[in-house]
Amino acid sequence: MSANATVATAAVIPAVKKERGHRARLMGLYSAAIALVLALAGYGLNYYMLDAAQRPLSPKHVLLKPSGSIGLKLGMLGLLMFLVIFLYPLRKRWAWLGKQGSPRHWLDIHVMLGLSAPLIIAFHASFKFRGVAGMAFWIMSAVALSGVVGRYLYGQIPRSLSAAEMSFKESQELQAQLTQLLSHQKLISPKHLEPLFRLPSSERVEQLQVLLALGYMFALDCARPLHIARLRWRVLSPSTIALTLGGLLPSGHRELENTIAVARQQATLSKRILFLSRSQQVFHLWHVVHRPFSYSFAVLAVIHIGVVLLLGYM
Repeated sequence: MSANATVATAAVIPAVKKERGHRARLMGLYSAAIALVLALAGYGLNYYMLDAAQRPLSPKHVLLKPSGSIGLKLGMLGLLMFLVIFLYPLRKRWAWLGKQGSPRHWLDIHVMLGLSAPLIIAFHASFKFRGVAGMAFWIMSAVALSGVVGRYLYGQIPRSLSAAEMSFKESQELQAQLTQLLSHQKLISPKHLEPLFRLPSSERVEQLQVLLALGYMFALDCARPLHIARLRWRVLSPSTIALTLGGLLPSGHRELENTIAVARQQATLSKRILFLSRSQQVFHLWHVVHRPFSYSFAVLAVIHIGVVLLLGYM
């Protein structure tokens, strides 16, 4: 092995370990959030199904009402989650914080907390949304949903011009690799791959309105697993197809999966390159909508907490 190859390998291994560690932590956080929501739903379902007049008669009322021992702790947890959520935009203005971790990892945590916090707050409010708190909750829910869209768009756009050029170069390399793979195997023909690479023309993409372009991109990403499943159907036996959930999951067929992996990467990159300018436009529009809603929610949340403290509900 050459010295350059050794250095490159030494640089890649820590990055791979760091990425795996991030994914493990992210899955741990999602698992903890799901477990908490399921536990609260399982314990309090019969209470949350009661109307407002019947709830004080439930033995769980003293625990699950917003000012109860559990409800209050959920409110504190929700507040803590939102404080962490707002660290993501803050890191762009705080030099020290901006050096901690990668932007993508911060965004993943930001989205995870943004999806989990509304559920925690809903349990804190015992699913009764009135007044300022109710308005804040619905704004918070809109912010969470828009955050999912923002995370999707973030993954479509290279962070710099050089990254876009590298994506185009990578697409060309994948095309050459796929051509070589197809020439050495007889499982999948180029004709079978045509649906996977079927994209609109660049002229058609430029004519699309920004929201339609977003829908088109999402539809292509949703259709890709189905096209790949059809490829597995052509090669695998019925029993193996059943084990892969109809071809949606990878099989143990190494040659087939290697070809599919390269084809999937190339199809994904081709779509991103084609929709790059539209993705940037939608992302700009998303920022215009997402930020004001986020800040308005923060103001309403502060008002709600101030009123609670002032009236002595804690």
